[in-house]
Amino acid sequence: MSQDVFRPEMTAHSAPEVGQASGAELRGAPRFTLLVRSAKLIIDGREYLCVLRDASATGCKVRLFHPLPSYTSLALETSSGERFAMELMWNRDDHAGFRFFDMINVQRLLDDKCGLYAKRQIRLKTDAEAIVFANGQQIRAMMRDISQQGACIECPERLMLRQPVRIETIGFPPIYAKVVWRQQPRHGLVFDRGFLMEELAQNIAKMHEAQGSTPPGRFRAAC
Repeated sequence: MSQDVFRPEMTAHSAPEVGQASGAELRGAPRFTLLVRSAKLIIDGREYLCVLRDASATGCKVRLFHPLPSYTSLALETSSGERFAMELMWNRDDHAGFRFFDMINVQRLLDDKCGLYAKRQIRLKTDAEAIVFANGQQIRAMMRDISQQGACIECPERLMLRQPVRIETIGFPPIYAKVVWRQQPRHGLVFDRGFLMEELAQNIAKMHEAQGSTPPGRFRAAC
């Protein structure tokens, strides 16, 4: 987006504390424990929301909000925009452990002040068809990204600033929002009611699952 209009997310302690290490961890790299740090799993190019719970130079543990889909490649992306390729080591209940392909600088992974998008709420890139309801019109659009508090859409019509709209897109309930910036054909929206992290994560997973079984151009939102 051309400007940052959304409220910053709640993050973990600014200085991570060293957690209790198991015997296996003591034989490996030091592990840092977080309370909560939102991040993205990049699974075959699609972005899913997760919570980074702990990390070391060799791997990490994340909290999941849905079952892991089948995949051929995956990576972790932090709120700063840095990406780390990895492989799944274990998956139990709503947590999963991963090993990085290369040793990383764990302090850089934990530092949300560095990178391309420092101190910015996690935004998930999407490529989803949507319908915008505005001024009695139904306008076909594309949703380009979404966060807990807002989204970016592309549509052929020039929407007015502060204009209230309703967005319907696959995998999500109807979304009520206002236009807060525009750079034709892109428009930035802020939601009337933001999503809880778990809500957004589960809706994004539903979107990706539906996109895998819905041919392009076949989406029809409910009026």
